[in-house]
Amino acid sequence: MKRRDRVRDKPLRVRIAPSPTGPPHIGTAYIALFNYVFAKAGGGKFFLRIEDTDRARSTRESEEAILRGLRWLGLEWDEGPDVGGPFGPYRQSERGELYREHASMLLAAGKAYRCFCAPERLEQMRQVQRLHKLPPGYDRRCMSIPPEEAEGRARDGEPCVVRMAVPRQRRLAFTDMIRGEVEFDCSTVDDQVLLKSDGFPTYHLASVVDDHFMETSHVIRAEEWISSVPKHALLYEYFGWEPPRWAHMPILRNPDRSKIKKREAPISLEEFRGEGFLPEAVVNFLALMGWSRKEGPEVFGIEEMTGGFALSQISTSAPVFNMEKLEWLNGVYIRNLSDEELARRLEPFLPDGARSRQGEIRGVVPLIKERLKKLSDFPEWAGFFFAEELAYDPAILVPKKRSDAAPALRAAREALGGLGEEWRAAEIEAALRSAAGRVGWQDAELFMSVRAAVTGKTATPPLFESMARLGRAKCLARIERAAEMVPQ
Repeated sequence: MKRRDRVRDKPLRVRIAPSPTGPPHIGTAYIALFNYVFAKAGGGKFFLRIEDTDRARSTRESEEAILRGLRWLGLEWDEGPDVGGPFGPYRQSERGELYREHASMLLAAGKAYRCFCAPERLEQMRQVQRLHKLPPGYDRRCMSIPPEEAEGRARDGEPCVVRMAVPRQRRLAFTDMIRGEVEFDCSTVDDQVLLKSDGFPTYHLASVVDDHFMETSHVIRAEEWISSVPKHALLYEYFGWEPPRWAHMPILRNPDRSKIKKREAPISLEEFRGEGFLPEAVVNFLALMGWSRKEGPEVFGIEEMTGGFALSQISTSAPVFNMEKLEWLNGVYIRNLSDEELARRLEPFLPDGARSRQGEIRGVVPLIKERLKKLSDFPEWAGFFFAEELAYDPAILVPKKRSDAAPALRAAREALGGLGEEWRAAEIEAALRSAAGRVGWQDAELFMSVRAAVTGKTATPPLFESMARLGRAKCLARIERAAEMVPQ
């Protein structure tokens, strides 16, 4: 491994560290993908850590959903809460003593202090700051409490938090592997809460302590965390630890440039899976969101991405989450599947009564494959193959400027009935063209009426091939019923 891919003598180790407070977010998958590829491209390790210190909102169900979602995308981790590893435990809720120990070290060194301010006082302080348009942040009221007094009050059970002491007269700079040099004025950095009154750490303390002890070499995360770097850099300094290298990915945006949210697009991996997106397509799409390939097609897999990946190729402009592009890409992947594989993947999306008819599904797949953008589109395009009865508006049976649909449909049924058991697309087409000529209709007009009769729709897969697949008996019965539905 090249020297530049190490932090001194540390092996390359990166992580994804989701909080299990809801469904698995597409943004988590986006950041996980780039960590995974960076690790594989550099021969390193990719591990998963669950940041579940929010006791009120974290659930094991959410954790399991996150694991399922990332595995569905093929982003397997080398270490994690479910597979173990040399740096466990991999759930922050199981590492509480380590965080409290290091909070005590900061207090002893004068790098942190106890804050006893009640929530009501803090809210009043924030209101005053908003009123006078002052920068938000703690006013350091409790910083002047002598450490011995603060320790005594804490021992007596008075609720308090531990805040880090940020040096005000100082500037901090770091090199972002994507964005270059970034500098902060510490006078704008708040005295962050590190340990909450319940004894659980905040993200900032737990993340730094864990990344150190889990030997994280590179922290690749969303750009919204850039403002946290000075706090984290100070903590590394206070503990006397070497920091990792940082890289901040552009976050996914809606077309209006706002941060991606549910009302604009699905945000949960479960939603994407439930809608019938293929994991390969989602991975490909997320790669395109952040990575600019110098050459090659837009359709590629993780292997191709790993072979030519470098963080220097990450664009800093916020990528727009374009659902139309994702649907197009998903359609490409669907068309690249074999008929057998597509039939297998369609199983969760089949209409009622069709799941036990796998042979019929494979026969229908070639007719609708080109039309699918998502697997969930299958019932819309192919449900009529498996329905016992069709429900539709009889008006779609009657072409414009025609009032004699009933005799035309009966002529079509008679012509098709004369085919006997020879029920193939070419013979069906010829019979319908003959029937159209006999009743004085244009071929397209009769095809439209017959299409509506046998499918219940005006837009379908190829008509004659669909009728051949439906079978003689079902087609004749549906045309006869349609002839009875239109005005006589």
